[in-house]
Amino acid sequence: MYRFARVCLSGILVVLLGGCAVSPKDNPAIPESLRIRKDVLLDKIKGGWAGQTIGCSYGGPTEFRFKGTMVQDYVPIEWNDHYIKSWFDNFPGLFDDVYMDLTFVSVFDRLGLDAPADSFAVAFANAEYVLWAANQMARYNVLHGIMPPASGHWLNNPHADDIDYQIEADYSGLMSPGMPNAASEISDKIGHIMSYGNGWYGGVFVGAMYSLAFVLDNPMDIVTEAIKVIPLESRFRQCIDDVVDWYRQYPEDWKQTWFECQKKWSEDIGNPNGVFEPYNIDAMLNSAYVVIGLLYGEGDFFKTMDISTRCGQDSDCNPATAAGILGTMLGYSNIPAYWMSSLREVEDIDFAYMDISLNETYKMSYEQALQMIVRNGGNIEGDEITIVCQQPATVPFEEAFTNQYPKRFIPINKTIDAVGSFTFEGTSIVFRGGVSSEDKLYVAEVEMYIDGKKEETVFLPADYRFRRDEPFWKYQLPKGTHTVEFKWLNPKAGITVHLADALVYSDTPNRIAY
Repeated sequence: MYRFARVCLSGILVVLLGGCAVSPKDNPAIPESLRIRKDVLLDKIKGGWAGQTIGCSYGGPTEFRFKGTMVQDYVPIEWNDHYIKSWFDNFPGLFDDVYMDLTFVSVFDRLGLDAPADSFAVAFANAEYVLWAANQMARYNVLHGIMPPASGHWLNNPHADDIDYQIEADYSGLMSPGMPNAASEISDKIGHIMSYGNGWYGGVFVGAMYSLAFVLDNPMDIVTEAIKVIPLESRFRQCIDDVVDWYRQYPEDWKQTWFECQKKWSEDIGNPNGVFEPYNIDAMLNSAYVVIGLLYGEGDFFKTMDISTRCGQDSDCNPATAAGILGTMLGYSNIPAYWMSSLREVEDIDFAYMDISLNETYKMSYEQALQMIVRNGGNIEGDEITIVCQQPATVPFEEAFTNQYPKRFIPINKTIDAVGSFTFEGTSIVFRGGVSSEDKLYVAEVEMYIDGKKEETVFLPADYRFRRDEPFWKYQLPKGTHTVEFKWLNPKAGITVHLADALVYSDTPNRIAY
């Protein structure tokens, strides 16, 4: 694990607002220290969790219905006093944003702040909930002995750039109030279980925004200070900097900023389901949608949540993040009452797959924040807390899918025993497909050979919870023509291993010449 520089400005605390000392609006610099009452700290932590839950519920009906297009103004998004409860009752899996966070919160609760990465990895890999994308591939990797950080590295995880850790990093900032580098250290340990590059940066950025929402009192400052944790040379940083610049250029028109973002940053090169498709869960683009909501929402809870939703793609997760950050800034007691009656109806109900409710989450997160404050030089005296604030330190540069340029999809649509020799020209290949079996205990054992050399023996569970999303892949081959062959070692009557298609990469991009 790398270390972060902890450097604080020698700023002066000048205003007492809502029980905590903050910097004035015209000076967004993070103070050297923050004095805050215990009840105010708890109120902000509760606001973060509440905002996340409300935002996830609000965006739920639009999730992945608007891929590559915005949710137009005429599309109604419903809400009522029992709305969140209806999701709890009828589709509790919507709250994967929250119960994935709670998996990590519960490990900290059991094992303390120094719990190792393996403990978090094993906890979520063996959890009962279904996973997707980077999380699912990390689950597969961990259960097959590939532990973090290798489990999230792009050579082992075709979904490394995906949104997964971004939507479950809220906890890191909520337990690190005013201490974005402490949040980044946590994310180094946990975020690399399932992510790398953009996928990891998404969680680091979100953790920093939550952390700074305890200290700064407007969304622009939160965004522009938090993005300092991301390296300048990264595409992620450049994308978010662009969104801030476009906001300044088009301050009254979020749709124009959305269009500019689509033109420049909407290509997905990693996730095999998003390459050559409008579907995009790259953390970079979806973080941009979070930022569009925060900036154009201007501190208004509904407006922030609605704009992040209407940016489309993963449009329950993005408003959940935006509303959680704003809820932290505003505090639980300042979230408009219109949204709170529906939330209060579920605060004592355990989330699906967990034995933890929101009310229990508030307490656990608060206790962890107190421990982090003391660990990082702060102190607690009676009802008063002093936090030693941190100036954002830039995390190391990392990039997934380096020099990987999508070339084409090749349809296959054959069972693996009917494929024979498969030839392609390029530098990398990812196969989509899976196992079809009534016997959920069955695990196909298949050897993959490239150019006559056995690359690996792959175990493909029929059980969807333990599946390998993409059954085979190989990156960084020499440029040229390659032949792939498969040997199914344990075929069984009534079971098929199907290959749908293959995504081929080259070392140079496809370009249209006019």
